[in-house]
Amino acid sequence: MSDKKKAAAMTAVINYIKTEEEAIMMQSAAALEEPVTAPAAPPASLWGISGRQDMMQMRNMMQLKAFHGIK
Repeated sequence: MSDKKKAAAMTAVINYIKTEEEAIMMQSAAALEEPVTAPAAPPASLWGISGRQDMMQMRNMMQLKAFHGIK
């Protein structure tokens, strides 16, 4: 490998590392400036969770052809 190619490869790696470091620094600075508060989620409805779980299970069984019957 020629010296020019080695120098170009090393420069590219160094620039990549610098941009990653800058991104991390910007994220940490943004985190310090503004505390992130999670939006208030509505309380979990056990009936809703149960219904969604039943629907997912039914779809899974349909995909497995559990309800197609014997022909």
